[in-house]
Amino acid sequence: MSKRASSKHKIDRRLGENLWGRPKSPVNKREYGPGQHGQRRKGKVSDYGTQLRAKQKLKGYYGNISEKQFRKIYADATRRKGDSSENLIGLLETRLDAIVYRAKFVPTVFAARQFISHGHIKVNGRRVNIPSYQAKVGDVIEVKEASRQLTIVLEATQLAERDVPDYIEVDHHKMTAKFARVPALADVPYPVQMEPNLVVEFYSR
Repeated sequence: MSKRASSKHKIDRRLGENLWGRPKSPVNKREYGPGQHGQRRKGKVSDYGTQLRAKQKLKGYYGNISEKQFRKIYADATRRKGDSSENLIGLLETRLDAIVYRAKFVPTVFAARQFISHGHIKVNGRRVNIPSYQAKVGDVIEVKEASRQLTIVLEATQLAERDVPDYIEVDHHKMTAKFARVPALADVPYPVQMEPNLVVEFYSR
């Protein structure tokens, strides 16, 4: 598991956006950047700067994925048929930590990564402890029976701040989720605007 270098609140403040749409985000109160010069008026951002920011937002949203891992996902997306930016989103959403988060088994994508690595998740009846595991359409993801009464799980299923998207079929009584289909960009419930096309432009420079 790759180490996360910065907290989710720091990521929010650095980017100036509430990436996960959470009510406790510091951006809700302070929309400017951190530090002594955070409130200074920003100059015009270059094309490179816009593309870099789009990449940082997408990387940050999925738990601040390492650059090496993210570049590998991008390379896979460009090798596949069809639109590279749509492929990129599809690959990110098939990650096991993303599905566990989307299914509302845990409150955050960071918690999803830890939850999986601690062995609380099964895929098709077998324990999987790799957060970046790539799920396939039809896979059934479940919380291990001994872990279903954990406080973090019980609280997450009651969260009103987000809904389960329709490409994941969830049964919160059995604590199972079926990955029904690979989503397109328009299907993914991002709280902020994501621009994967700019990420593709960034790497293809």
